[in-house]
Formats: sequence, C-alpha cells, structure tokens
Amino acid sequence: MAKIVVVGSANADMTIRSEKIPAPGETVVGGVFATAPGGKGANQAVAAARAGGDVVFVASLGADSIGDEALAGYKREGIDVSYVKRDPENATGVALILVDSRGQNLISVASGANFTLSPSDVDAAAKAIRSADVVVAQLETPLETIEYAAKMAHDAGVPFILDPAPAPKEPLPASLLQYVSVVKPNEHEAAALVGVPVEDEESAFKAAEKLLETGVKIAVVTLGEKGVVILSQDGSRLFVESRRVQAIDATAAGDAWTGAFAVAIAEGKTTQDAAEFATKAAAISVTRPGAQPSLATRSEIDAF
Repeated sequence: MAKIVVVGSANADMTIRSEKIPAPGETVVGGVFATAPGGKGANQAVAAARAGGDVVFVASLGADSIGDEALAGYKREGIDVSYVKRDPENATGVALILVDSRGQNLISVASGANFTLSPSDVDAAAKAIRSADVVVAQLETPLETIEYAAKMAHDAGVPFILDPAPAPKEPLPASLLQYVSVVKPNEHEAAALVGVPVEDEESAFKAAEKLLETGVKIAVVTLGEKGVVILSQDGSRLFVESRRVQAIDATAAGDAWTGAFAVAIAEGKTTQDAAEFATKAAAISVTRPGAQPSLATRSEIDAF
C-alpha cells in the first residue's frame, strides 16, 4: 500500500448553504447549517486514505471537544494519528463556509492550533516522512514548518507535493520551492504565485512555465470545470479535461484532487494517469455537500 504523509492543517467546518452568498452588509435568511471536519491538511489526508493510501497525518489540534471529535474521525478513516499534537493553549481551527445554490463558496478561517505546528513536530515524524512514498503539504500551517518538512523529504529522496492554498500574499521563497517535486495551485493561487492572470488553458500553461522557473520539477495548474494543465521540467505538456457532473458544492474539490493524485503518484502511476485518477476523485466530491463527507472511496473512483 502506498505510504503518504500529510503535513498540514485540521479544522472544524461550519457551513451554511443558501440561495446566495451575502454581499458585505447583507443578510441572507433561509440557509441550512451543518458541521463537519475539515482543514486542507485533514481533507487531503482523508482523501488519500479513502483513495487507497496508507496515511500518516502530522498536525496540531486544540485540547478541546472539537479536536477530540476530529481525532476520532481520522482514526475511523484508518489514518495514523501518532503525530497529531494536542495544543492546550490554542483552540482547534475553525472554518466558516458559505455555499450558494450553484456550489460556489466563501470561506473564512480561524487557524488556532494549526499555527503552532512546528519543525519539532516534523522531527517527531521524521521516520515516517523518510520512509514515505510521497509527502504532501499546504499553506495553512507555518511556512517554516512546511519548508522543514520539504527539505526532510527531499534529502530522503521522497517526492514532496505542495498545494499552495490558500493563495499566498507574496511569492513563495526559493528556499522552499527548491525542495518541491510537484506544485499544484488552482488558477487564483497560480496568479498569486507568479503574477500571471490565469483564465484558460493557454494562460495556465504560461503560469506553469513561470512555476518551473522556480525550480519545481512539475507544475500542475487546476482550472476547475475547465480542466488541469501539467508542465514538467522534461518538457512534457499535458491537459486533462474535467469530468462533467452536476456540482452542488466545490468546497473540497482541490483537496480531493491532491489526495488522490498523491496516492496515484505513490503507486507509481504516470503523471497523466495520476491526474486522470485525481480528476475523477474531484468530480465525485463536487456532487456532494461538505468537505470530508464528500470525498470518494477507491472503489468509487475506479468505477467512475
């Protein structure tokens, strides 16, 4: 079984689904409220576990009831939580999510314990990281911790996948990108990283070219329902079409893609086959409400 280590965030998602997302100063009445475990790191860990990976999660939760529920959920998914820290001084992260009738979303996050995840926590998981087939991280934990994990994976010869979400306010440092095997932004994150507006396949490839100039081996730019472009240092160019589905909630689509892609790469699939596999996982996720509840199992992905 493919060994995946996810270093990243864990939140509780509190979601209201309504006809429209309020404008500033506007109140929209009539929504439906639900809570579910979330956080980009946890979402990707669950996505990878359901897609067939043997997953270790490195994260920080508050010593509170929300953290207790999250930890129990990861265990039910078969995720190794040996390196999930409990922080007695900071609350478990919370995300407030608004979703409209078209499946578009607006999200605000209180990071809490996520921002106490430190290089020492990565050191505690060093054995798991060095023996992994793939290591995955995002940008909802401290950058120094992500860079530390990336270097550890790189030095051990383990591919490191960076999902640069949420979109960074400034370009990521070369000291991090030199250790990244695959960087996987969406169109908004790619624009933030390289300063190239991304609206279609052509502009996505231009952004991917800029990303390769930073030293990463493979640049993946996702375009939602428009598809995915992939550019590699070896010169290969790929475009993978999205699967046509009736979307109701896009909240965890990117995380579904990343988790499934990590498993496929860890299993030795080609980049194109891994992208096809991940695209199916993402398509399934947008047909269901919520973050982790929407994530597909291996049998569902294979049968899609």
